[in-house]
Amino acid sequence: MSRHLGMITLVVRDYDEAIAWYTKVLGFSLVSDTPLSDAKRWVVVAPEKGDSRLLLAKADGEIQEASIGNQTGGRVALFLQTDDFAQDYATMMKDGVRFLEEPRHETYGSVAVFEDLYGNKWDLLELK
Repeated sequence: MSRHLGMITLVVRDYDEAIAWYTKVLGFSLVSDTPLSDAKRWVVVAPEKGDSRLLLAKADGEIQEASIGNQTGGRVALFLQTDDFAQDYATMMKDGVRFLEEPRHETYGSVAVFEDLYGNKWDLLELK
């Protein structure tokens, strides 16, 4: 049996602004943008390598809207792994990504916490 975590839902305020940020700022690919109803779409983005994907789900109702930007209670939610930390960090800084700390070089690798357009915390991470 082979299993892997293929997709994670990220609650967003607006499909188009989320697509724009993840594709233009983080350089993800738009995998799918399929209308499901007048208000709902199946929107999937993914980094250029690997099998992981993000389902960008527009908030539906007050409870979901309240979780936008804080889906993990203020902890780092997602880990964007890279094989060139310095290059990705420089590109992301140039593109206006808000980093919450200076890069750190830990025993496991290089890391810096950044926020997406909604305030969800991510690690940019290059493992040793």
